[in-house]
Amino acid sequence: MLHRKPRRFRRRSNGRNGMHHNSSLRTRTNQFSNVQQRGNFRSQLSAEKLFEKYTSLAKEAMSVGDKTLSENYLQHADHFMRIIEDKNKSRNQMKSNTVDQTTTENKSLSESTSINQNKETENKT
Repeated sequence: MLHRKPRRFRRRSNGRNGMHHNSSLRTRTNQFSNVQQRGNFRSQLSAEKLFEKYTSLAKEAMSVGDKTLSENYLQHADHFMRIIEDKNKSRNQMKSNTVDQTTTENKSLSESTSINQNKETENKT
């Protein structure tokens, strides 16, 4: 039996000086420059706006008579309402922490000034 060597294909340069065809794909990274990136599913709207959007969509679906779609939109609206409530809770906690910290600082400042005033009156006598 004759053993043949496998044929090897010659590469054509086509004036590219050894560059591979795949390199031309790498140069077009901003192919969709005017379009948002793929996989970026975060909305640009705030939670409040999205709550309003889904509430109005639910009302519209209910007026058409599609209860299932209306319920779906209401669940979305409920989700964003929870986000809004969490945001408000954290904001209120930050506010109360700031107020507590300010009152503590003011209390300690007033105590230190009263102590200093007592020392001054003792030194005068």
